[in-house]
Amino acid sequence: MPCSTDKFNKIRPYNDTEIHPTILRIINNNEFLNAIISFRFNKLPKFIIWLIKPLIRYYLLYKWGSINSIDQMQQVVGKYITRMITSTTTEFTYSGLDNLNRSKNYLFVSNHRDISMDPSFVNWALHTEKFKTSRIAMGDNLLKKPFISDIMRMNKSFIVIRGLTAPRKMLKALLNLSQFIACSLKNGNSIWIAQREGRAKDGNDKTDPVILKMFYMAGKKQKKSFPEYIKSLNIVPVAISYEFDTCDQQKAQELYKKAQTGEYKKSEFEDIESIIRGIVGQKGAVNVSFGQPLQEDYETPEDAALEIDSQIYKNYKLHSTNFIAAEKHLAEISQNDKDVFKARLQRIPSELREIVISIYANPVKNKDAY
Repeated sequence: MPCSTDKFNKIRPYNDTEIHPTILRIINNNEFLNAIISFRFNKLPKFIIWLIKPLIRYYLLYKWGSINSIDQMQQVVGKYITRMITSTTTEFTYSGLDNLNRSKNYLFVSNHRDISMDPSFVNWALHTEKFKTSRIAMGDNLLKKPFISDIMRMNKSFIVIRGLTAPRKMLKALLNLSQFIACSLKNGNSIWIAQREGRAKDGNDKTDPVILKMFYMAGKKQKKSFPEYIKSLNIVPVAISYEFDTCDQQKAQELYKKAQTGEYKKSEFEDIESIIRGIVGQKGAVNVSFGQPLQEDYETPEDAALEIDSQIYKNYKLHSTNFIAAEKHLAEISQNDKDVFKARLQRIPSELREIVISIYANPVKNKDAY
């Protein structure tokens, strides 16, 4: 079944023929232009902003107006990723791709720390080693504005529909997603998806077996056994680690609020603010570790989830921030690293500091457990 059929139209990435019209639609979207102005020129007087908006539109048309394919779009994105890595990381490393085959398609299941940077770093590692970049699973809660959805779907993202309350509609959406993933893998596309819904706010990377159940829905419809079908997907666990979590304070605030009141309600554009913070924030050293494809016979989703967890914990690269927070191997850590982390903590409200420390310490505890 082609993945561009009407069956998947609401969730699939855009194809080549849709790229140019989408770019024109974005450039002419006032909300998009206002977002750029708010981010880059927020200190300018309003009458100047009114004057520069047409100039920004013409500039974007000049820069992007000739893009007509996914490959061209990826080249543009690649330039921004290169600039981001240079300006916001001290080091970017990766490992494990020598165990994978460039001619195969993989279902990359990774831990989730940053909304947009996790799949970006995974794809950058793949691109660097001449692998095909993957399609990216993106929750529809992040795509509240049409221009955001357009931008993500031009960049190989597909939509995970969430928040459906009617059981029948939810099952239908999950089956459609499962079939789309299977179709993508069969037709030459790797997939990136997080190990669970939402980021690991507390630093504990834990795979939700529901993800494995969703993968299997397409296989079950084909009357295949769970072990057989899971093996056919070429699932590769991926561990992503950041020396500094650009959203550590915001994550701690959410955890603190939940502990105090039992709930936490996000502001309307909180996820978008997290995306921007993740892109422009200083991340220190970043590592992506690719595991081994799951090729054993896992009888249940829980068994497969445990194997993914095990590989992520074992392959997770611990940084000085993790060891300092966990109070491990302190003699091997430079005084400068200790001072930098201490200064970071001092900038965080006192009631949140212990939570931030636990966010950095938990990966050490999880790795030690394996």
